[in-house]
Amino acid sequence: MIESKENRESKRFKYILIAVIVLIAFILFKHMRPYISSFLGASTLYILLRGQMVYLVEKKGLKKGFAAAILVFEALLFFLIPLVSFSIMMIDTISNVKIDPELIMQRVNDFITTIEARLGRDIINSDNLSFLPKIGTTTVQVLAGSIYSMIINSILLIFILYYMFYNYVGFERGFREILPLKEENKQILGQETKMIIQANAIGIPLLAIIQGGVAFIGYILFGVEQPLLYAVLTAFSTIIPVLGTMIIWVPLSIMLYVSGDTHNAIFLFFYGLLIVGSVDNLARFLLQKQLADIHPLITIFGVIIGIPMFGFWGVVFGPLIISLLLLFFNMFRYDYIPGSKAEPRVTTKYKNRRIRIPNPIANKSEKKE
Repeated sequence: MIESKENRESKRFKYILIAVIVLIAFILFKHMRPYISSFLGASTLYILLRGQMVYLVEKKGLKKGFAAAILVFEALLFFLIPLVSFSIMMIDTISNVKIDPELIMQRVNDFITTIEARLGRDIINSDNLSFLPKIGTTTVQVLAGSIYSMIINSILLIFILYYMFYNYVGFERGFREILPLKEENKQILGQETKMIIQANAIGIPLLAIIQGGVAFIGYILFGVEQPLLYAVLTAFSTIIPVLGTMIIWVPLSIMLYVSGDTHNAIFLFFYGLLIVGSVDNLARFLLQKQLADIHPLITIFGVIIGIPMFGFWGVVFGPLIISLLLLFFNMFRYDYIPGSKAEPRVTTKYKNRRIRIPNPIANKSEKKE
């Protein structure tokens, strides 16, 4: 069948329009990348609070502008202000720490000398440790520089979030229209995205607070100087894959041992290993029961790729990107590969009450038989 001239022109105009849209989007993304965190943060808060917007407008009959203003104020009060305040407090605390390079080098050298005496061989010399005193200063400078970016992105986030709420119906309709998926898969995509974002946006900060609080108690009990500072660092270290809080309490235990406080060093090490580690596993288990049960590898690799790409919000969107890739892969297997055992899911929250989706290929094969 020969394609008509009108259809050919229509397809040509369609592809030209898509190319123009992609080109403009690429240019905008390139120049607005420093502010990408504001869009990601607004998207996260929108998904977390979207149900309240629907309730206020459709159940309570509030005007969209007033309801959006209420939810933006809620986001400010419970999310943005605590996050920015906590970051400022951490930077202020770290900035007031007096770093004594000579003391650091002396303690590290004493510890290495002890180990070398027991092993009977040289491990490392002081020249190779010259970078250690610079780490603290560089970290402070990076954190202090990022606080201004966080404040600017938070202001932009407020405006973006307000207009997302105000036009939530049109925003969601437009997003659903451009998805090249059938209706059932669009519904699954919405459920999975919501569960993954909730699991990371709520679960990770809550886990950080719990572990930071438990570690703070241990630091006080075992004579760590400036326990609040190290508790804050412990809380932030929970997002680091594999090692996690160990990068804080293990060096602290070593420093106590080197300084001659052997008993507290041993107690702190086992406190971190048994108590802080157990709290981590228990809290994750309980949170996964209430939120989405995401495979640990998705979280680990998601954080690894997400933080360099998106900064703080990479903790949420890194795992989300990997989860969406796996979700689309499972959807493809389910819909287009005969006999596939794949389920169009990534999380396990809805697996026992999932949407029943007929497999067209399976149905065709059954009819043939």
